Amino acid sequence: MASFPPSVNEKLIARSRPIGELLAPTSPFDKKCGRENWTVAFAPDGSYFAWSQGHRIVKLVPWTQCFNNFLLHGTKNVANSVNARLSRQNSDSGQKNKPCEHIIDCGDIVWSLAFGSSVPEKQSRCVNIEWHRFKFGQDQLLLATGLNNGRIKIWDVYTGKLLLNLMDHTEVIRDLTFAPDGSLILVSASRDKTLRVWDLKDDGNMMKVLRGHQNWVYGCAFSPDSSILCSVGASKAVFLWDMDKYSMIRKLEGHHNDVVACEFSPDGALLATASYDTRVYVWDPHIGVILMEFGHLFPAPTPIFAGGANDRWVRSVSFSHDGLHIASLADDKMVRFWSIEEDHPVQVAPLNNGLCCAFSTDGSVLAAGTHDGSVYFWATPKHVSSLQHLCRMAIRRVMPTSQVKNLPVPSKVVEFLSYLT
Repeated sequence: MASFPPSVNEKLIARSRPIGELLAPTSPFDKKCGRENWTVAFAPDGSYFAWSQGHRIVKLVPWTQCFNNFLLHGTKNVANSVNARLSRQNSDSGQKNKPCEHIIDCGDIVWSLAFGSSVPEKQSRCVNIEWHRFKFGQDQLLLATGLNNGRIKIWDVYTGKLLLNLMDHTEVIRDLTFAPDGSLILVSASRDKTLRVWDLKDDGNMMKVLRGHQNWVYGCAFSPDSSILCSVGASKAVFLWDMDKYSMIRKLEGHHNDVVACEFSPDGALLATASYDTRVYVWDPHIGVILMEFGHLFPAPTPIFAGGANDRWVRSVSFSHDGLHIASLADDKMVRFWSIEEDHPVQVAPLNNGLCCAFSTDGSVLAAGTHDGSVYFWATPKHVSSLQHLCRMAIRRVMPTSQVKNLPVPSKVVEFLSYLT
């Protein structure tokens, strides 16, 4: 069994350049269980980076300052230097309006994180409420944390204060995602087999319960226009939901094992899903077909072997903001960077016990979290997008596949716009 197809020389694949690392503090009496870093997240505006250090603690650091520290001090021992520098800056009275580091004790093991920002013009979907406990301004930035006890806590990123405590799930909150439109609609995915929709502008009112999963729900992701939600879970489940009607659109079938992560491309034309079956599939969510397959084990395992303990479980997947690159993280101690124009990785990086990954807001850095609560950062593949691709993304942001197929243009152009070539 190999990690790359026979036609690819592993030695010729570029190695990603390490940027830095944030190591979780440890003590001799720490339990190994509970230290896992299940989620890393960058704020939508790139101002903050958040991760779970394990044992109830979430850390928020100003990303620009953190990144500059990596450049100044190299990749080693940066956790201490970041803390020292940030503490000095935060103590300076002239820096009060700048982003500050926060350490948040969530009260229970943290399984999921998500940033949300508000747009004042976007009204709450609840029209019967005449007053609210919280008034969200244009510069509001929130952090949602999903806990082991089924609770969701909402924090003010700038102050580190607890704003809301959402209680309705009965099991672990496995994933959280905010609608990208600034409405502060939050969706939670839980081991209680449900997804729940919350309106934070309505003081955290739970608006809807989405049912359909027959087993644990592992992850969820909004499309860029907030109209579609993808949810993935155990028993090969990949569901698409209409978030205007709160109804299921379709179920995507193709995986052979639990599906644990999903993310839309920036234009919403593609959907990437990661599964324990050793594969990442890239779908056209509008018609429900698989466009690309990125394998992590060769020869490709049979459905029976892929459905079991195959030592190549894919743990996480993330779409770059250029719409051309995808990162995946698997149990074979490797992070892979894929191009949607190639069937093999364009860059790789070593990583032991990885659990999650996410691109920075500008797409230049990938962060990956591990079992011991640490985070590692790498430079992503450098690529200048072609004018054709930029035009394709602009068109696909407003036009689904069915409309693209009806355009009065040559078939080759339709294939390109549909990501078939």
